[in-house]
Amino acid sequence: MNPGDIAWVGTATALVMVMTPALGFFYAGLVRAKNLVSTLVQCLIIFAVVSLVWVLWGYSLSFAPSLGGLGIIGDLSHFALNGVGLEPDGIYTTGIPVLLFFAFQLKFAAITPALIIGSFAERIKFKALLIFSAIWATVIYSPIAHWVWNPEGWLGNLGAIDFAGGTVVHISAGLSALAAALVIGRREGIDSEEPTPSNIPYVILGTALLWFGWFGFNAGSSLAADGVAVIAMVSTNTAAAAAGVTWMMVDWVRKGKPSAVGFCVGAVCGLVAITPGSGYVTVTSAIIIGVVVGMLSNTVANWRATRTKIDDSLDVFACHGVGGIWGALATGLFATLAVNPGGANGLFYGNPGQLTAQIIAIVVVGLYSFVGSYVILKVVGKITPLRVTHEEEEAGLDMSQHGEHAYALD
Repeated sequence: MNPGDIAWVGTATALVMVMTPALGFFYAGLVRAKNLVSTLVQCLIIFAVVSLVWVLWGYSLSFAPSLGGLGIIGDLSHFALNGVGLEPDGIYTTGIPVLLFFAFQLKFAAITPALIIGSFAERIKFKALLIFSAIWATVIYSPIAHWVWNPEGWLGNLGAIDFAGGTVVHISAGLSALAAALVIGRREGIDSEEPTPSNIPYVILGTALLWFGWFGFNAGSSLAADGVAVIAMVSTNTAAAAAGVTWMMVDWVRKGKPSAVGFCVGAVCGLVAITPGSGYVTVTSAIIIGVVVGMLSNTVANWRATRTKIDDSLDVFACHGVGGIWGALATGLFATLAVNPGGANGLFYGNPGQLTAQIIAIVVVGLYSFVGSYVILKVVGKITPLRVTHEEEEAGLDMSQHGEHAYALD
């Protein structure tokens, strides 16, 4: 085993864990003060619930040999980490223990359902959230991870590539968020009074920590302390910067002032969009990817807010869905073997088939995530109420669900 690789992937695993509380601060700053505590704790409790699911069966469903050799879902041979130890497995790892690969992948599995909560912020029952998260991690995330990242997975064998989770994480979360917003419905009173962020410094803090953690998310996906990890790290930073500046400039033209929140949301969109191609594209391509997503996600978010009745509270679809889709497409355009010999060439490097494979993966994962999440939420709604009552929503989820205040002002 390689001590340098172990040290780097272990560090990257810790960096990705930081993204969960970072997401909590990012989302909590965007909601109203009466829902700040609930938003923060939702992110952390999902991390804990999915950690248990991942140990018991989630990892096995994702990364164990395919059941029946069909490339659809893993068997349960790694149930409760059976056979997952301190030696490389020769399949996913050669220089690090497979248990470290498990730990790294856990952080991806845990943050993905947490992304979805932005779509139904300020109105979901805590009990319903816990049930939904456990089922979603099992029924939606694990099969998609198997399809794309397992050597036997059918989408991977079709040629689809996803370096660090643009398809597996962001498209699945973004389309699931859209389904959740439709099922749970609009917040009360937002037609007459648009909610405003309660704590913009929290949004900025969350953005900075997400940006920081994303270096582990993307560069760690090389699973080695090598040149591909370096390219991924630099591309990640570049795309985030380009998207943040672009979103701010669009807001400046449209609204007359540069928005701090707009810059933050734009930077996160850039991080999302570069994720699938971070280890496959050049730094120059990362600039293009960031600029395009800054304009595209901004346009979709504005269209959603002004032209539809969809209450995707924190624009999860515009950020993660649209950003993930563009990122996966861009990977099919800009990927080059010159950056990563273990990857593929995209359309602009003479391989149109790569773009075709990316489009198939986008459509399949998007449809499966949307329809699957819609069904799961309907089923959970039969078990327990999905939405808080009018009185609970009016009081805020901090008090109605947890009996706690974010700020003690007396």
